[in-house]
Amino acid sequence: AVCVVGNVAAFSVDVSRRDAFKAAIGGAMTAAVPAFLATQPASALVEEETPRIVTRMGGLLEPFQDGPRSIKMMVPSGWNKFEGEVGAYDIKWQDLVDPNENIKISSTPVKSTTASIGVLGDVKALGESLASKRSAKLISAEERQTDGILFYKFDFLISDGTHQLLQLCVCKGKLWSIDASAKDKRWGKREELYNNVLGSFMPKLA
Repeated sequence: AVCVVGNVAAFSVDVSRRDAFKAAIGGAMTAAVPAFLATQPASALVEEETPRIVTRMGGLLEPFQDGPRSIKMMVPSGWNKFEGEVGAYDIKWQDLVDPNENIKISSTPVKSTTASIGVLGDVKALGESLASKRSAKLISAEERQTDGILFYKFDFLISDGTHQLLQLCVCKGKLWSIDASAKDKRWGKREELYNNVLGSFMPKLA
């Protein structure tokens, strides 16, 4: 499955994130999805459940829920919130002082037969493929299962000095992406907060 990802222009400068994800799950890859899922359930890669993170970090995070989008998560207290920019994100939170410190959520529809992010192949191989397309270094790639949903999480150091966490999952007919960025020199002050935000994200309310 990983070889298909090589055709995906994910995160490239000339293709939006939304279009890239459509290319990743749709198109030529879609035909292989039903057969793959028939032989390998979404939970086959990760059997142990990891609880959803709900810490408030002493007030640094606060609960957020969006009924129409059916998502819930913890978000930074006091950050500016922006609603969708077509082709870029659905929701964004941005630090009041440094706009380089932000968290973005985006989603795109996928085929009804696509039940798990696992169809994109091994998490580390996918992370290396994404890193190579954006002049980035892959620091880590990990997977977890929370409430029956498989999540892939990547840690990238990009050539422009940006440090970014990226998390992907599939739920209820949508591919969800959440990324959290900051300049590398500030990463030590944001890493724990960002990891807790990503660990709290759940694309369903019940």
